Amino acid sequence: MPAFSVMGEFEVIQRYFANSGRARKDTLIGVGDDGAVLQLREGYDLVVTTDTMVAGTHFFPDVDPRALGHKLVAVNISDLAAMGAEPAWLSLAMTLPKVEDPWLAAFADAFSETADYYDCQLVGGDTTRGPMTFTVVAKGQVPHGKMLTRRGAKVGDFIYVTGTLGDAGLGLRLCQGQVEVSKKHSAHILQRFHYPTARLAIGQALRTVASSAMDLSDGLYSDIQHLMHRSAVGASLDIERLPLSQALKDSCDRSTALALALSGGEDYELLFTVPESKKSMLDVLLSPYGVPVTCIGRITGAAGKLELRAGNEPFAYEHRGFEHFEK
Repeated sequence: MPAFSVMGEFEVIQRYFANSGRARKDTLIGVGDDGAVLQLREGYDLVVTTDTMVAGTHFFPDVDPRALGHKLVAVNISDLAAMGAEPAWLSLAMTLPKVEDPWLAAFADAFSETADYYDCQLVGGDTTRGPMTFTVVAKGQVPHGKMLTRRGAKVGDFIYVTGTLGDAGLGLRLCQGQVEVSKKHSAHILQRFHYPTARLAIGQALRTVASSAMDLSDGLYSDIQHLMHRSAVGASLDIERLPLSQALKDSCDRSTALALALSGGEDYELLFTVPESKKSMLDVLLSPYGVPVTCIGRITGAAGKLELRAGNEPFAYEHRGFEHFEK
């Protein structure tokens, strides 16, 4: 298990990350120089997002390195998907207490494979010694003026989510030993937690119909309020419409399933709004992607107010999503 004193920073980069991801023609200079030189497509805007993961806060210290390598890429690509962008480049800054060759090789392989899947090239970063921390900067491109943002929701717009909610939250609790899940469903639940899928193609398709969009990382209940704040609107959600997988419904009672769907976090699905005038286009537009899309409510004029209902009845709820600096 060579440490940095044995294997230097540049050897780590050269051995594990020099050719990570997919080689792109628009990368003029990548890993190995003082900076990357990238060629932006004509008529496109650059979209940049950053995400940091810290051992013990965002992942378990004994995490499978392949799962971590995958997730680091996927959660950043999910941000690009929410803005309708096409992924292109990644930067990775790592702080490691020591270099463990088999661990780092497995992490680097999964990182590279996932980057390649999303058509991204690793073009730079940094490596240093310290508590295990990873920061990824993802860069994508979107046609000029066509980006999706959290700011465009209007009163009367319909609110949608992709996929199902709560599975990853249940997966986290399964890893923590807080719940039991049948063998029939455990693989699906753990897959959803450890290996999220960025809804990239759907995000790009939504550029023509969605008025606003974001990805769900901290839980629907918290995340939708960020969209409400940016758009200066309110929202009404029908908890009876929340899309729940059969695995989630079989694994816990209704109350727990709803709590996980609202506040479990780690879903990495897309939350988006669509004007009534474009609602009829949605099914046709998204049908090629094979991912369920569910209408869960509407945007209201009560700025800052989130209303939860069960059908026509008010639904009381007190949970919140993940807060990084909350004790």
